[in-house]
Amino acid sequence: MRRWIMLALGTSAQTVACVFVYGLPYLSPELREANGLSLAEVGLIVACPTVGLVLTLVAWGALADKYGERIVIASGLVATTVLLALASTPHGLVTLGALFALAGAASASVYAASGRLVIGWFSARERGLAMGIRQTSTPLGMGIAALAVPSLAEWSGLTGTIVFAAALCGTVAVLVGVFAADPPRPANSAADGSGADNPYRRPELWRIHASSALLCVPQFTASAFGLVFLVEVRGWSPVHAGQLLALAQVLGALSRVVAGRWSDRVGSRVRPMRRLSLGIAAVMAATALGAVWPSPLSDVAMIIACGITASTNGLAFTATAELAGRAWSGRAMGVQNTGQNLAASLTPPLLGGFIGAVGYGWGFALAAAVAGAAALIVPTGRRPAAVRPAATGERPAAARQGE
Repeated sequence: MRRWIMLALGTSAQTVACVFVYGLPYLSPELREANGLSLAEVGLIVACPTVGLVLTLVAWGALADKYGERIVIASGLVATTVLLALASTPHGLVTLGALFALAGAASASVYAASGRLVIGWFSARERGLAMGIRQTSTPLGMGIAALAVPSLAEWSGLTGTIVFAAALCGTVAVLVGVFAADPPRPANSAADGSGADNPYRRPELWRIHASSALLCVPQFTASAFGLVFLVEVRGWSPVHAGQLLALAQVLGALSRVVAGRWSDRVGSRVRPMRRLSLGIAAVMAATALGAVWPSPLSDVAMIIACGITASTNGLAFTATAELAGRAWSGRAMGVQNTGQNLAASLTPPLLGGFIGAVGYGWGFALAAAVAGAAALIVPTGRRPAAVRPAATGERPAAARQGE
């Protein structure tokens, strides 16, 4: 029972962080109207939390490796709460952007340590499922932001909306501080990783990082351009297209859970990851054909693409933690998060320019090719002892070297 409480706390922590980081775009109309900002200025403000996040992920991971998950998650959320409270008061554009960047940097503690908390409390036979559930925090946080932020912005403006995000972070910070517990650590492991072998001396971990970063390309191609494709090419109204893609987000969350459970059953993270990468390549290729020859099947292909492209995320994080081992998993997941966030940030502008030049068909085909390349980079898996079904009565253990 205790490990499921840790899973709930880790998932909740990441969810409220996502409400803040991914909820800012829904404030764009309010930012423009209240401050007279251009679209470029609004884009700069919205990007500030992600910049802070990317710059501090590895540092937070190192702190989690040394001091444990509970203190890192709780302290990061407390700092996020304070910074958001400061940002809710009237400021100039530069000050507001700086506070958002600092709040994003503080929230990175959750991205670096919550996965480590979940991994550590679950045995290898349940770890894939647990991480799949934890990874639903991103679509859940985006969904909460989509439902709450526009209404809050209309009712109470920028101040009320930021206070709402601060209240969520502060509440979960208290819950984590009171109820969370660091996973048991093996007696022979060094707390700071100084006595453990550096997992980056082997190529497998680098290949996981590289393949998962490449898989962000089809994921964010589908999510960034799915709505405009349905509106411009298929003639859907923006409201109905948004509703259709909301369904796709639900499918994306479910695909992460199913993929995690699959990896537990087969005793490997990388075999499902490779097969799903090939599936993503095939679906994106079908989406490309649907862009060239539009039909109702194009809509189905887009929904499936938005769902399946998110399926490998939890597998990559689980494989990263198991490969890195307990002493290095915080830093390794920080590197993993950094690579994914960079790829996610670069994909929309670069693919947008490419699609604008040559059309949706070639853009979706490029995403399919990138997914195929990712499948080739995923390391060859074997069935390690850490992932075999555990004996009855096995206690949840800290993350061990896996794939």
